[in-house]
Amino acid sequence: MNGKASTIDSLGTLVRLRSTEVERLQADLAKQEATRQRYRNSVDLLTDLATGAGPSGQPAGPMRFSPSLAINCGNYKQAVFALADSHRTDLHLHEANMAVSQRNLAQAWTKRELLGKVLAQHEAAYAREQDRAQRKRDDEIATQSWLAGRAD
Repeated sequence: MNGKASTIDSLGTLVRLRSTEVERLQADLAKQEATRQRYRNSVDLLTDLATGAGPSGQPAGPMRFSPSLAINCGNYKQAVFALADSHRTDLHLHEANMAVSQRNLAQAWTKRELLGKVLAQHEAAYAREQDRAQRKRDDEIATQSWLAGRAD
């Protein structure tokens, strides 16, 4: 195998490795998107739970006002709101990580595309070289044939 074919093989291997990296990053980003959706659903659910608990000091139904029930309800709502805020913070951090992952994916994709173009250029140049060499051989055979036909 000559140097150009070896270069083409090496570039092909690099393109396949970059493609594998891009696929891995895409899969990782898909997992991160699923996690982001779970965070969003959790925040929505916790917010609904806290707002659905009603006012803290209002008696529910025919019951009379109970300070301990109001305190309990207030503590519950406070805890749920705190958990929702914690999930919102985690969601924002996760989205920041996703932005980094998206940049990494874009960079890996660009590298793969550039290597693919370089590979295509090398393959085209090699094919032209092979075609030129074949035409030269064909011309030499035709010339020898013609000279052999004249000698007769």
